Amino acid sequence: MPKMFNRRSIRLKGYDYSKEGLYFVTICCQDRVHLFGKIINGQMVLNAAGLMADRWIKEIENKFPDIQIDEYVIMPNHMHIIIVNNGAALNNGAVRVDLCVDPSIKDDASNKIHKTSSTEGEHKGSPLHRVVQWFKTMTTNYYIQGVKTLGWEPFNKKIWHRNYYEHIIRDDRAYHNIAQYIKNNPLNWDKDKFYR
Repeated sequence: MPKMFNRRSIRLKGYDYSKEGLYFVTICCQDRVHLFGKIINGQMVLNAAGLMADRWIKEIENKFPDIQIDEYVIMPNHMHIIIVNNGAALNNGAVRVDLCVDPSIKDDASNKIHKTSSTEGEHKGSPLHRVVQWFKTMTTNYYIQGVKTLGWEPFNKKIWHRNYYEHIIRDDRAYHNIAQYIKNNPLNWDKDKFYR
């Protein structure tokens, strides 16, 4: 009989990660391998793979119009990002309901439920896990191309650790402390828990 694994979620139980808010996200490389550059004199110096990751962080806002990227830093084997989810407020507060999920709304002529596209019916912001998943997918695809064509360092099965860490930023003081932590991360690299 195959062994069953019980994967424990590290997300806050019952919390809707598609709602408006600020989220401090940390994404780590599998096995904490240094893939994105080096810290030299307290400054992060991105290699080609690090520049590629930087490009995809900046692309998040184009893929998810309700998401903004605030402070972030790419480190040799992980990255910290403050992600701002503007949620449903993006469309001047207008929330559109997917008619497929509201049986009370029917097409007058046929008395059948009128269907809309899935994107038109979304009434919440982009879920945090979807944003992180997209970023990991894009960077993995481009990293594989870099290994094949540009001689980037090969990796063992996966670039990214299976999960990610997040913290809901609840007030201005927490935001300030986290933003400072991100800015100072390269200076404090030798004390970082991800240092290895």
